[in-house]
Amino acid sequence: MSQENTSYTGPMLLTFLAGATIGALLVALTTPKTGPELRGDLKDLARRAKRKAGDLADEASLGWEDMKERTALAASDLRRGMTDAANDLRG
Repeated sequence: MSQENTSYTGPMLLTFLAGATIGALLVALTTPKTGPELRGDLKDLARRAKRKAGDLADEASLGWEDMKERTALAASDLRRGMTDAANDLRG
């Protein structure tokens, strides 16, 4: 059986986005602005974070479905191999 490399792109991307969000929030809170300007910036930041979180959730869902499909195929192959091995032992 071949072993596939595990991808760490998702967690690294999530960590990067979390850091970028925290950095943007700190900049927004420490930059001198009027109340309405600050609220507008925070709303925009929240909208972007929500969109990115949705994109990550979609990507994770696709990854989960792919993993389920691969697991089902591996289980099927294992069952077939076990059946063949049992038949070889009998015959």
